Amino acid sequence: MKKKPVIAIAVFVAFLIPGTMTSCGFSADSESGLGWLFSTISQLSSGIWLSLALFTFTLIFSMPLGLLVCFLRRSRFKVVELIAKFYISIMRGTPLMLQLLVVYFGPYYVFRIPLSTEYNFYAAIIGFSINYAAYFAEIYRSGIEAVPKGQYEAADVLGYSRSQTFMKIVFPQMVRHILPPVTNEIITLVKDTSLAFAIAFVEMFTMAKQIAAADSNIMPLFVAGFFYYVFNLVVAFVMGKIEKKMNYYQK
Repeated sequence: MKKKPVIAIAVFVAFLIPGTMTSCGFSADSESGLGWLFSTISQLSSGIWLSLALFTFTLIFSMPLGLLVCFLRRSRFKVVELIAKFYISIMRGTPLMLQLLVVYFGPYYVFRIPLSTEYNFYAAIIGFSINYAAYFAEIYRSGIEAVPKGQYEAADVLGYSRSQTFMKIVFPQMVRHILPPVTNEIITLVKDTSLAFAIAFVEMFTMAKQIAAADSNIMPLFVAGFFYYVFNLVVAFVMGKIEKKMNYYQK
């Protein structure tokens, strides 16, 4: 059982670096099934990197933004709290694809700013980040509220400031509580990157559809699907390791 994550990571690397297959003597010109697989992966390689870039930048921006939205959602000021609630409601209550279209076409239709060919990548990052920030905000809030109130009182007795209480007492416990739902959101994000086709962003699954249409062959879609599966195996494995490390009560 322990070998499965290692095998998954090895296959994942082989997807990312098609040149490693060439060095092993597998040629893309071969008419064998392995040669076809190599050719398909080579064609998908640029889309794979774009999907990975979208996934990575979304996490980098959405997780801290979600924490900020969480603080606003828990604000003592009713107006700020209502604004945060409305933002979360909109992001969670409307389709992600619609949000991507608004972010992509909004600058042109509202401000008449011409759209550049590179903007679809930035629009995808913005759209995914603001969407996932809403989900992360609610996950963070549940983790914070899971910390017993007595610990806040103990921190106050010890003379901790609000920031010290959060960083030294609340945050470590919050992280431990939220890891399972955060893992689920990250796995969902891996698959949701395929929705970027709505704004003409050619990520891996879009490229797989183009190859399948050109070759009249559905197999490139299965190759792309296998990549998502392997990537999510790696994500689940890494997050599982972090979760075990954060389990302070494990014997």
